[in-house]
Amino acid sequence: MYVACLAAYNNGVLYGRWIDANQDPYDIWNEVSTMLLASPIEDAEEWAIHDHDGFEGAPISEYECFEEVSQKAALISEHGALAGKLLDHFSDFEEAREALSDRYAGEYECLADFARELTEETAVPIPENVAFYIDYECMARDLEISDVLTVETRCDQVHVFWAH
Repeated sequence: MYVACLAAYNNGVLYGRWIDANQDPYDIWNEVSTMLLASPIEDAEEWAIHDHDGFEGAPISEYECFEEVSQKAALISEHGALAGKLLDHFSDFEEAREALSDRYAGEYECLADFARELTEETAVPIPENVAFYIDYECMARDLEISDVLTVETRCDQVHVFWAH
């Protein structure tokens, strides 16, 4: 993330530093403090996050606390684009983390594949002459209405999460 010195910015000087967000919040603060001490404007104290990269679509506000930035970066480092999309969807770190740890059902080519697998794993054995008539697309639509959340990270894959 790019953290800018606001004293310099307000005086027409672009000054700041790119800082790795995937580290302890205290270490982020130390890097920001070091940047502010070296500012071309004396007694600089205020900062703002003016840019960020690698957060996979997760929102980062201009004045987001370093603890939250660090948590988001760690989750994205561990789970990639999927974590970024969940952070964007929920707008709450704990909800996104809980979805990944407790409600993740798997990755499928389409939601109908999930419906098929769910049916095959939980239903009584389906006779071959009946299986042809099961509409997994319709089941998938019904699941998506209230039972599952789907997140696409690539055009050919969908991640499925159980709703609460």
